[in-house]
Amino acid sequence: MAATNINRVVLTGNLTRDPELRSLSSGMSVCSLRIACNTRRKGASGEWEDKPNYFDVTVWGAQGENCHRFLSKGRPVAIDGRLEWREFETRDGQRRQAVDIIADSVQFLGGRDDAGAGNGFSGPSASVAGGGDVPIDDRDFQSAPAAPASTADDDIPF
Repeated sequence: MAATNINRVVLTGNLTRDPELRSLSSGMSVCSLRIACNTRRKGASGEWEDKPNYFDVTVWGAQGENCHRFLSKGRPVAIDGRLEWREFETRDGQRRQAVDIIADSVQFLGGRDDAGAGNGFSGPSASVAGGGDVPIDDRDFQSAPAAPASTADDDIPF
């Protein structure tokens, strides 16, 4: 039996610039994002330091249009996608290679005013997976009522 190949990328980071939207001659929309993700490591002094890593992300279709409409520089996002290798020739004739991230889904983290607030999830978000842009209901984050103190383990049906 042959081994299965897996090409999956999951990142959280902050946008380093505003999303750029363009349309192809076919009418398909494509949005370009650039995100920064920090990696922590100990420096020469023994102190922890953040090292930023920058990634180019491509988002297609209605999902890309929503990214352009609702995201801006500094906004925290979560990306789920795949790596894609490409080769191209520069204007001066040099051959170059690049690895891009093709987003299958982009999740907006934090609120619209949270640009630069970090990578932490601070509340309801809007997901554009599948092209939708519906905020999560705040009631999803309310705590459930506690069970009555008289409930014994024998009363649980499983």
